[in-house]
Amino acid sequence: MIKYLWYGIQKTPGVMGGAACIRKTRIPVWLLISYRRQDATDAHILEGHPDLCAADLVNAFSYAEAYPDEIETAIQENEED
Repeated sequence: MIKYLWYGIQKTPGVMGGAACIRKTRIPVWLLISYRRQDATDAHILEGHPDLCAADLVNAFSYAEAYPDEIETAIQENEED
């Protein structure tokens, strides 16, 4: 069952470990936040992910602000891999 927790953000069991992702993609919010921490611009992120639009980034960044602990944990777990 897909869970929509935030506009444009969904969690699907078995998809990306159930992480919050951009709707209908396998692009997790934590990854976009990680890009930003590496000083990637929105334009650079969108260039690398042509299936995303500017609104997707706004939704992802808003979600990350609302759930910082979840995003930080996901980034740390994925940096260890």
